Amino acid sequence: MNPRTSLGLLLVAAPCCLLLAAAVGSTPLGLGALLQGSDPLARTLIFELRLPRALAAFATGGMLALAGALMQVLLRNPLADPYVLGISGGAAVAALLSLMAGLGGLLLAGNAFLGALASMLLVFGLAHGRGAWTTTRLLLTGVVVAAGWGALVSLILAVAPERGLHGMLFWLMGDLSQPPSPGWGLLACGLGLLLCLPLARDLNVLARGELAASALGVAVPRLRLLLYFIASLLTAGAVTIAGSIGFVGLIVPHLLRLTGLRDHRHLLPGCVLAGGSLLVLADTLARSLVAPQQLPVGVITALLGVPLFLYLLNRRGGGL
Repeated sequence: MNPRTSLGLLLVAAPCCLLLAAAVGSTPLGLGALLQGSDPLARTLIFELRLPRALAAFATGGMLALAGALMQVLLRNPLADPYVLGISGGAAVAALLSLMAGLGGLLLAGNAFLGALASMLLVFGLAHGRGAWTTTRLLLTGVVVAAGWGALVSLILAVAPERGLHGMLFWLMGDLSQPPSPGWGLLACGLGLLLCLPLARDLNVLARGELAASALGVAVPRLRLLLYFIASLLTAGAVTIAGSIGFVGLIVPHLLRLTGLRDHRHLLPGCVLAGGSLLVLADTLARSLVAPQQLPVGVITALLGVPLFLYLLNRRGGGL
Protein backbone atom coordinates (compact mmCIF):
# COMPACT_ATOMS: atom_id res chain seq x y z
CA MET A 1 0.00 0.00 0.00
CA ASN A 2 1.19 3.52 -0.77
CA PRO A 3 2.58 5.19 2.40
CA ARG A 4 0.51 8.32 1.89
CA THR A 5 -2.62 6.22 1.49
CA SER A 6 -1.80 4.36 4.70
CA LEU A 7 -1.29 7.61 6.61
CA GLY A 8 -4.54 8.99 5.15
CA LEU A 9 -6.44 5.95 6.37
CA LEU A 10 -4.89 6.30 9.83
CA LEU A 11 -5.86 9.99 9.91
CA VAL A 12 -9.45 9.00 9.22
CA ALA A 13 -9.41 6.10 11.67
CA ALA A 14 -8.17 8.15 14.64
CA PRO A 15 -11.22 10.50 14.97
CA CYS A 16 -13.53 7.56 14.21
CA CYS A 17 -12.06 5.67 17.16
CA LEU A 18 -12.50 8.71 19.41
CA LEU A 19 -16.12 9.05 18.23
CA LEU A 20 -16.73 5.38 18.96
CA ALA A 21 -15.22 5.75 22.42
CA ALA A 22 -17.58 8.64 23.15
CA ALA A 23 -20.61 6.64 22.02
CA VAL A 24 -19.96 3.23 23.57
CA GLY A 25 -20.30 2.43 27.24
CA SER A 26 -22.68 1.20 29.90
CA THR A 27 -24.99 4.00 28.70
CA PRO A 28 -24.79 3.97 24.88
CA LEU A 29 -25.31 7.23 23.02
CA GLY A 30 -26.70 7.65 19.52
CA LEU A 31 -25.16 9.74 16.77
CA GLY A 32 -27.66 12.53 17.39
CA ALA A 33 -26.68 12.82 21.03
CA LEU A 34 -23.01 12.95 20.05
CA LEU A 35 -23.50 15.68 17.46
CA GLN A 36 -26.01 17.85 19.31
CA GLY A 37 -24.96 17.39 22.92
CA SER A 38 -28.15 19.05 24.16
CA ASP A 39 -28.88 16.39 26.77
CA PRO A 40 -27.15 17.24 30.11
CA LEU A 41 -26.45 13.56 30.75
CA ALA A 42 -24.93 13.16 27.29
CA ARG A 43 -22.75 16.25 27.78
CA THR A 44 -21.49 14.93 31.10
CA LEU A 45 -20.75 11.48 29.72
CA ILE A 46 -18.99 12.83 26.64
CA PHE A 47 -17.04 15.87 27.81
CA GLU A 48 -16.31 14.97 31.43
CA LEU A 49 -15.89 11.21 31.33
CA ARG A 50 -15.49 9.48 27.98
CA LEU A 51 -13.74 12.00 25.75
CA PRO A 52 -11.00 12.97 28.28
CA ARG A 53 -10.36 9.29 28.91
CA ALA A 54 -10.25 8.53 25.19
CA LEU A 55 -7.83 11.41 24.57
CA ALA A 56 -5.62 10.20 27.42
CA ALA A 57 -5.67 6.71 25.88
CA PHE A 58 -4.77 8.14 22.46
CA ALA A 59 -1.82 10.08 23.91
CA THR A 60 -0.62 7.04 25.84
CA GLY A 61 -0.85 4.70 22.86
CA GLY A 62 0.85 7.23 20.60
CA MET A 63 3.76 7.69 22.99
CA LEU A 64 4.21 3.95 23.50
CA ALA A 65 4.19 3.16 19.78
CA LEU A 66 6.57 6.02 18.98
CA ALA A 67 8.93 4.97 21.79
CA GLY A 68 8.79 1.38 20.54
CA ALA A 69 9.79 2.39 17.01
CA LEU A 70 12.74 4.38 18.38
CA MET A 71 13.85 1.55 20.66
CA GLN A 72 13.80 -0.97 17.83
CA VAL A 73 16.15 1.22 15.80
CA LEU A 74 18.32 2.14 18.78
CA LEU A 75 18.83 -1.45 19.91
CA ARG A 76 18.53 -2.96 16.40
CA ASN A 77 16.35 -5.64 17.93
CA PRO A 78 12.87 -6.50 16.63
CA LEU A 79 11.82 -7.59 20.13
CA ALA A 80 12.62 -4.22 21.69
CA ASP A 81 9.73 -2.32 23.23
CA PRO A 82 9.44 0.77 25.47
CA TYR A 83 9.77 -1.33 28.63
CA VAL A 84 12.84 -3.37 27.71
CA LEU A 85 15.24 -0.98 29.50
CA GLY A 86 13.42 -1.00 32.82
CA ILE A 87 11.77 2.42 32.60
CA SER A 88 8.38 1.05 33.58
CA GLY A 89 9.91 -0.93 36.44
CA GLY A 90 11.11 2.19 38.20
CA ALA A 91 7.72 3.80 37.69
CA ALA A 92 5.96 0.68 38.99
CA VAL A 93 7.98 0.58 42.21
CA ALA A 94 7.33 4.28 42.87
CA ALA A 95 3.63 3.93 42.04
CA LEU A 96 3.09 0.85 44.21
CA LEU A 97 4.85 2.48 47.15
CA SER A 98 2.60 5.51 46.66
CA LEU A 99 -0.50 3.30 46.63
CA MET A 100 0.66 1.58 49.83
CA ALA A 101 1.00 5.02 51.41
CA GLY A 102 -2.56 5.90 50.36
CA LEU A 103 -1.55 8.45 47.75
CA GLY A 104 -3.43 8.96 44.51
CA GLY A 105 -4.17 11.44 41.76
CA LEU A 106 -1.36 13.83 40.89
CA LEU A 107 0.89 12.55 43.68
CA LEU A 108 0.69 9.01 42.32
CA ALA A 109 1.32 10.19 38.75
CA GLY A 110 4.17 12.46 39.84
CA ASN A 111 5.89 9.72 41.82
CA ALA A 112 5.54 7.29 38.92
CA PHE A 113 7.15 9.83 36.59
CA LEU A 114 10.01 10.42 39.03
CA GLY A 115 10.52 6.67 39.35
CA ALA A 116 10.70 6.34 35.58
CA LEU A 117 13.22 9.17 35.34
CA ALA A 118 15.33 7.62 38.11
CA SER A 119 15.37 4.30 36.25
CA MET A 120 16.27 6.06 32.99
CA LEU A 121 19.25 7.81 34.58
CA LEU A 122 20.33 4.64 36.40
CA VAL A 123 20.38 2.58 33.19
CA PHE A 124 22.17 5.34 31.30
CA GLY A 125 24.81 5.75 34.01
CA LEU A 126 25.47 2.03 34.37
CA ALA A 127 25.50 1.40 30.61
CA HIS A 128 27.85 4.29 29.93
CA GLY A 129 30.28 3.44 32.72
CA ARG A 130 33.89 4.17 31.91
CA GLY A 131 33.98 2.51 28.52
CA ALA A 132 32.22 2.79 25.20
CA TRP A 133 28.42 2.91 25.20
CA THR A 134 27.26 0.12 22.92
CA THR A 135 23.76 -1.07 22.16
CA THR A 136 24.57 -4.52 23.57
CA ARG A 137 25.77 -3.04 26.84
CA LEU A 138 22.73 -0.78 27.03
CA LEU A 139 20.34 -3.69 26.40
CA LEU A 140 22.00 -5.96 28.93
CA THR A 141 22.03 -3.21 31.54
CA GLY A 142 18.38 -2.44 30.92
CA VAL A 143 17.36 -6.10 31.18
CA VAL A 144 19.23 -6.54 34.47
CA VAL A 145 17.81 -3.33 35.96
CA ALA A 146 14.31 -4.35 34.81
CA ALA A 147 14.76 -7.71 36.55
CA GLY A 148 15.75 -5.89 39.74
CA TRP A 149 12.68 -3.67 39.58
CA GLY A 150 10.58 -6.77 38.95
CA ALA A 151 11.89 -8.35 42.13
CA LEU A 152 11.03 -5.22 44.11
CA VAL A 153 7.53 -5.18 42.60
CA SER A 154 7.01 -8.80 43.68
CA LEU A 155 8.23 -7.95 47.17
CA ILE A 156 5.86 -4.99 47.46
CA LEU A 157 2.91 -7.12 46.30
CA ALA A 158 3.84 -9.81 48.82
CA VAL A 159 3.81 -7.44 51.81
CA ALA A 160 1.02 -5.10 50.66
CA PRO A 161 -2.31 -5.20 52.52
CA GLU A 162 -5.04 -7.13 50.73
CA ARG A 163 -7.32 -4.11 50.44
CA GLY A 164 -4.83 -2.39 48.16
CA LEU A 165 -3.86 -5.33 45.96
CA HIS A 166 -6.67 -4.81 43.44
CA GLY A 167 -5.59 -1.26 42.61
CA MET A 168 -1.94 -2.27 42.44
CA LEU A 169 -2.62 -5.14 40.03
CA PHE A 170 -4.78 -2.92 37.82
CA TRP A 171 -1.99 -0.32 37.64
CA LEU A 172 0.52 -3.02 36.69
CA MET A 173 -1.78 -4.27 33.91
CA GLY A 174 -2.74 -0.80 32.69
CA ASP A 175 -5.49 1.38 34.09
CA LEU A 176 -7.16 4.38 32.45
CA SER A 177 -10.08 4.64 34.88
CA GLN A 178 -8.67 7.77 36.54
CA PRO A 179 -6.29 9.40 34.04
CA PRO A 180 -4.87 12.88 34.61
CA SER A 181 -5.88 15.70 32.31
CA PRO A 182 -5.19 14.54 28.74
CA GLY A 183 -3.87 17.92 27.61
CA TRP A 184 -0.31 17.48 28.79
CA GLY A 185 -0.20 13.90 27.49
CA LEU A 186 -1.23 15.04 24.01
CA LEU A 187 1.31 17.86 24.23
CA ALA A 188 4.09 15.44 25.22
CA CYS A 189 3.14 13.08 22.39
CA GLY A 190 3.13 15.92 19.87
CA LEU A 191 6.46 17.30 21.09
CA GLY A 192 7.99 13.83 20.93
CA LEU A 193 6.89 13.44 17.32
CA LEU A 194 8.20 16.90 16.41
CA LEU A 195 11.58 16.04 17.92
CA CYS A 196 11.73 12.72 16.08
CA LEU A 197 10.70 13.79 12.58
CA PRO A 198 13.92 15.74 11.84
CA LEU A 199 15.82 12.54 12.75
CA ALA A 200 13.84 10.34 10.35
CA ARG A 201 16.43 10.28 7.56
CA ASP A 202 19.20 9.41 10.01
CA LEU A 203 17.00 6.67 11.48
CA ASN A 204 16.58 5.16 8.02
CA VAL A 205 20.35 4.97 7.68
CA LEU A 206 20.95 3.75 11.24
CA ALA A 207 18.49 0.90 10.71
CA ARG A 208 20.96 -0.49 8.14
CA GLY A 209 23.80 -0.60 10.64
CA GLU A 210 26.10 1.70 12.57
CA LEU A 211 29.00 1.31 10.16
CA ALA A 212 26.86 2.32 7.20
CA ALA A 213 25.44 5.24 9.16
CA SER A 214 28.92 6.46 10.16
CA ALA A 215 30.16 6.12 6.59
CA LEU A 216 27.27 8.29 5.39
CA GLY A 217 28.07 11.05 7.87
CA VAL A 218 25.59 10.29 10.65
CA ALA A 219 26.84 11.21 14.14
CA VAL A 220 25.92 7.81 15.59
CA PRO A 221 26.86 8.39 19.27
CA ARG A 222 24.88 11.64 19.38
CA LEU A 223 21.92 10.07 17.58
CA ARG A 224 21.85 7.08 19.94
CA LEU A 225 21.89 9.39 22.93
CA LEU A 226 19.00 11.43 21.54
CA LEU A 227 16.99 8.31 20.75
CA TYR A 228 17.52 6.91 24.23
CA PHE A 229 16.39 10.03 26.04
CA ILE A 230 13.43 10.76 23.74
CA ALA A 231 12.17 7.16 23.92
CA SER A 232 12.68 7.04 27.69
CA LEU A 233 10.82 10.29 28.29
CA LEU A 234 7.94 9.16 26.06
CA THR A 235 7.76 5.89 28.00
CA ALA A 236 7.84 7.73 31.30
CA GLY A 237 4.97 9.95 30.17
CA ALA A 238 2.88 7.00 29.02
CA VAL A 239 3.45 5.04 32.23
CA THR A 240 2.55 8.10 34.29
CA ILE A 241 -0.85 8.35 32.58
CA ALA A 242 -1.95 4.73 32.47
CA GLY A 243 0.49 2.42 34.21
CA SER A 244 2.18 -0.46 32.41
CA ILE A 245 0.40 -1.32 29.15
CA GLY A 246 2.18 -3.99 27.16
CA PHE A 247 2.29 -4.94 23.47
CA VAL A 248 1.42 -1.53 21.99
CA GLY A 249 5.02 -0.38 21.69
CA LEU A 250 6.11 -3.77 20.38
CA ILE A 251 3.49 -4.66 17.80
CA VAL A 252 2.39 -1.32 16.32
CA PRO A 253 5.72 -0.45 14.62
CA HIS A 254 5.91 -3.97 13.19
CA LEU A 255 2.31 -3.86 11.99
CA LEU A 256 2.98 -0.63 10.14
CA ARG A 257 6.17 -1.98 8.58
CA LEU A 258 4.27 -5.04 7.40
CA THR A 259 1.76 -2.75 5.70
CA GLY A 260 4.48 -0.81 3.87
CA LEU A 261 5.45 2.05 6.20
CA ARG A 262 9.20 1.39 6.45
CA ASP A 263 10.45 4.92 5.85
CA HIS A 264 10.63 6.62 9.26
CA ARG A 265 9.28 9.84 7.76
CA HIS A 266 6.01 7.92 7.42
CA LEU A 267 6.47 5.32 10.16
CA LEU A 268 6.82 7.76 13.06
CA PRO A 269 3.57 9.71 12.52
CA GLY A 270 1.90 6.42 11.62
CA CYS A 271 2.95 4.99 14.97
CA VAL A 272 1.35 7.88 16.84
CA LEU A 273 -1.92 7.52 14.93
CA ALA A 274 -2.07 3.71 14.98
CA GLY A 275 -0.88 3.34 18.58
CA GLY A 276 -3.32 5.95 19.80
CA SER A 277 -6.23 4.45 17.86
CA LEU A 278 -5.42 0.92 19.05
CA LEU A 279 -5.36 1.95 22.70
CA VAL A 280 -8.59 3.95 22.36
CA LEU A 281 -10.32 0.86 20.96
CA ALA A 282 -8.80 -1.36 23.64
CA ASP A 283 -9.88 0.96 26.44
CA THR A 284 -13.40 1.20 24.99
CA LEU A 285 -13.63 -2.58 25.09
CA ALA A 286 -12.09 -2.72 28.57
CA ARG A 287 -14.80 -0.50 30.06
CA SER A 288 -17.76 -1.83 28.07
CA LEU A 289 -17.36 -5.62 27.69
CA VAL A 290 -18.44 -6.43 31.25
CA ALA A 291 -19.85 -3.01 32.22
CA PRO A 292 -20.17 -1.63 34.83
CA GLN A 293 -17.02 -3.56 35.77
CA GLN A 294 -13.80 -2.67 33.98
CA LEU A 295 -11.03 -4.87 32.66
CA PRO A 296 -7.31 -4.01 32.64
CA VAL A 297 -6.63 -2.36 29.31
CA GLY A 298 -3.30 -4.18 28.94
CA VAL A 299 -5.16 -7.48 28.70
CA ILE A 300 -7.27 -6.11 25.84
CA THR A 301 -4.26 -4.79 23.93
CA ALA A 302 -2.73 -8.27 24.02
CA LEU A 303 -5.96 -9.96 22.94
CA LEU A 304 -6.37 -7.49 20.05
CA GLY A 305 -2.79 -7.04 18.96
CA VAL A 306 -1.26 -10.50 19.06
CA PRO A 307 -3.71 -12.30 16.69
CA LEU A 308 -3.68 -9.36 14.28
CA PHE A 309 0.10 -9.26 14.24
CA LEU A 310 0.39 -13.02 13.69
CA TYR A 311 -2.14 -12.82 10.85
CA LEU A 312 -0.24 -10.07 9.05
CA LEU A 313 3.09 -11.75 9.69
CA ASN A 314 1.82 -15.00 8.17
CA ARG A 315 0.26 -13.18 5.19
CA ARG A 316 3.50 -11.37 4.40
CA GLY A 317 5.55 -14.57 4.56
CA GLY A 318 7.34 -13.90 7.83
CA GLY A 319 9.49 -10.91 6.94
CA LEU A 320 9.85 -8.05 9.36
